[in-house]
Amino acid sequence: MAMVQVTQAQNAAHAKADGHHFAQNNRARIGSISGIARHALAAVLFCGTVLAAAPLHANGVAGDYLAARQASFAGDFKAAAEYYGRAVLYDPENPQILERAVLANVSLGDLDRAAGIADKLIAEGYRSQLAQMALIARDTRNENYEAVIGAINEQRGAGPLADGLIKAWAQLGMGDMTSALVSFDEVAGLQGLGAFARYHKAMALASVGDFESAAGTFEGDAGGMSRTRRGIMAQAEILSQLDRNQDALVLIDTAFGGALDPGLTQLQTALEAGETVPFSHVRSARDGIAEVFYSLAGALSSEDNDDLTLIHARLAQYLRPDHVDALLLTAELLDEMEQYALAVATYAEVPEDSEAYHAAELGRAEAFRQQDQMDEAIAVLQGLTESHGDLPIVHSTLADFLRQDERYAQATDAYTTAMGLFDEITEREWFLHYARGITYERRDMWPEAEADFRAALALNPNQPQVLNYLGYSLVEKQIKLDEALEMIERAVAARPNSGYIVDSLGWVLYRLGRYDEAVGHMERAAELMPIDPIVNDHLGDVYWAVGRKLEAEFQWKRALSFVDWENAAEEADPDRIRRKLEVGLDQVLAEEGAPPLRAAGVAQDGADDEG
Repeated sequence: MAMVQVTQAQNAAHAKADGHHFAQNNRARIGSISGIARHALAAVLFCGTVLAAAPLHANGVAGDYLAARQASFAGDFKAAAEYYGRAVLYDPENPQILERAVLANVSLGDLDRAAGIADKLIAEGYRSQLAQMALIARDTRNENYEAVIGAINEQRGAGPLADGLIKAWAQLGMGDMTSALVSFDEVAGLQGLGAFARYHKAMALASVGDFESAAGTFEGDAGGMSRTRRGIMAQAEILSQLDRNQDALVLIDTAFGGALDPGLTQLQTALEAGETVPFSHVRSARDGIAEVFYSLAGALSSEDNDDLTLIHARLAQYLRPDHVDALLLTAELLDEMEQYALAVATYAEVPEDSEAYHAAELGRAEAFRQQDQMDEAIAVLQGLTESHGDLPIVHSTLADFLRQDERYAQATDAYTTAMGLFDEITEREWFLHYARGITYERRDMWPEAEADFRAALALNPNQPQVLNYLGYSLVEKQIKLDEALEMIERAVAARPNSGYIVDSLGWVLYRLGRYDEAVGHMERAAELMPIDPIVNDHLGDVYWAVGRKLEAEFQWKRALSFVDWENAAEEADPDRIRRKLEVGLDQVLAEEGAPPLRAAGVAQDGADDEG
């Protein structure tokens, strides 16, 4: 019947509105840098750029420049780099074009090309901090530490905070550990920057094998970067080098408890086995300078400045291509900036033998999904079930993608596999039952669906999504109506501004024949979701039921205007709406063999006992 189609459409819309149970990044941080340090970053990181706009001379350069600007505004770094590159050929001395070309190429990750353009900018006598950063990165990659120190001494560095740390690492690279330690201490003396300096000093000491001093430096730093995941793991490796595996295990347990990702699990297993874990976080001065840029990127990520964060992450990635945390941060930023093709490529750079490979593949699948490339996304996840099939999140994420792609039987199996991998199903796993219940409901397997929905509520009794979905489904099946109404009322109390849930309350009252009560709720749902075809269609039906027929017809016409014809199967039934406009709701109900409106509110004798 047509009403069943509408029910399935709204249930599909509800499922879509719930969002998806996608994987979260495994690089969880515990603690953050001080507020003073964060504000200092905003003040000092990017203060010496070229500001004056130079005139554009030829039609060719103007066209490429405008195209490049448009690409930059859209966040399309690849196109911006291409157009700015062409503009530079037309006008090779224009500082504005040169600097923007540097920015586009750094953002794209092409640091060699960025440094080449930066050479031209600096050679013309212009000061650009971004250009200087690109040149310092190139000199560092070439291990030309004398040039790095010279640039910083001549105030051609990467910024006040970065310069002190970079100089210290460059001094270490030249074999002058004494001067390096002095430089680290000088940075530590600056207000709010002690956490950065102590973290890097400890890393530097460990990189040259002075693990005792490194451990003491970390232990003297009660917060800041030493409390991040990366800092904890570095300390654990240092403690292991000192035959203090038990202390390392206590450190990990205190910081993370049982919430360990594969990398932490691998480290914990090695420590418990009595292995001496090598120090791997910083192996050279070049790694150390990469760590400076990564540290700043991590700090900037909390400042809602994706562009600056991306620049620093790209510099870290350039200096140390195997810096997996920098790769993941870069890919996540590109994802957030809707540069999904670049995100896919960056996630793919994480090697398969990395402990973060599964996180990268989950991210890559999500980036494919964002591009509507569901087959590619699902293929990535299916491959991950072969390499990391012991992780519940792999199967649950695959199930989410399959559910979105309407492969419900496969999704059911994937959710079942995910549940079987938990030692114990706890409150946190309510979503798995809920999502699997949706797949059963879409397959017309109602007893299994209801069992899963009720299992989800047993784990999380007041979860509004579950209350709404189960309550709405019971109403459409005309069973357990009193319980259904109570569920939906609880859902509305929890989410009074959810249009889908408010719509459910209005609709259940309509189905119960309580038309006057339904009007206010349906009007509220339409206010919350004014262009949703299902909500407008429902409001039209309610208006018709209370005799407001002109308003009903207006709402049905609105519903038709909002139908997404490419996904009409998940929208209000347009043919049914047109028929209502032709002959009215009463006649449509009669044609469908449904009870007339006047009888809709009659008590359903025995209905509440069904199921």
